[in-house]
Amino acid sequence: METSNNLSATQTAMAVEIAVLKKSLDLQAQNAAQLLEALPEPARYNNPPELGGAVDTYA
Repeated sequence: METSNNLSATQTAMAVEIAVLKKSLDLQAQNAAQLLEALPEPARYNNPPELGGAVDTYA
C-alpha cells in the first residue's frame, strides 16, 4: 500500500512540475514576443535606385 501511495505522490509531483514548466515557457514566449514588437523599425537607406544593385566579384 505504501508503495502505491509513493508512486501516486511522485506522479502528482511530476505533473505539477510539468505544468509549472509549461507555464514558464509560455511566459518566456510572451516576453520574447513583446520584446520583438518593441524593437524599432530598421533604418531605411535613402540611396538612389541605381546604387547597391550589383557586386563586383573579380579582383
